[in-house]
Amino acid sequence: MRDPADSATRDVETGAFLIGYARVSTRDQDLTNQEAQLRAAGCGRIFAEKFTGTKRARPQLDRLLDHLREGDVVVVTRLDRLARSIRDLLEIVERIRDAGAGLRSLAEPWADTTTPAGRMVLTVFGGMAEFERSLIVERTSSGRAAAKARGTKFGRKPKLEPAQLTHIYELVDEGKASRQEIAKLFSIDRSTLYRVLSQRTSGAS
Repeated sequence: MRDPADSATRDVETGAFLIGYARVSTRDQDLTNQEAQLRAAGCGRIFAEKFTGTKRARPQLDRLLDHLREGDVVVVTRLDRLARSIRDLLEIVERIRDAGAGLRSLAEPWADTTTPAGRMVLTVFGGMAEFERSLIVERTSSGRAAAKARGTKFGRKPKLEPAQLTHIYELVDEGKASRQEIAKLFSIDRSTLYRVLSQRTSGAS
């Protein structure tokens, strides 16, 4: 059941509950400006968080998505506050859509999924992201074939080559391939991939 205070978050035109999300990427940055913009846009409730670029977990975003009900609208100041890549954005939009809710960006009105035009734009983005992902897979497969021709061995190994690690980090940072896809490309278990990524994070801290 919603808090009675949430009545202040209703959009005057559509009657939808407006729920804000704010994020900054380092602890030195301030959330005040984003929160002020979201409140000015009519958001009575705001989920906000700070995290570093190496930390992928976003607990407040997860709480927001779990909180959504049909007819709600998630509001952000800019799309890059919500997602780190087109693929990431589309996955979040899908979760919002599954809840029967919408997404609105104050800086990018064309991405408003409560309108037919906004939904169409994100559908086009989805096609572009899928095309880009297929190109990455193709380039990676070609790279593996060329590496094999040079005598490089793939598959289970006690240690990945530095070039392979660099390629894995790039794919993860770009967010354009899933963990399962990356593990398959390099013929390693997902547990090995997670261990490699964990070691990278530990080494950066």
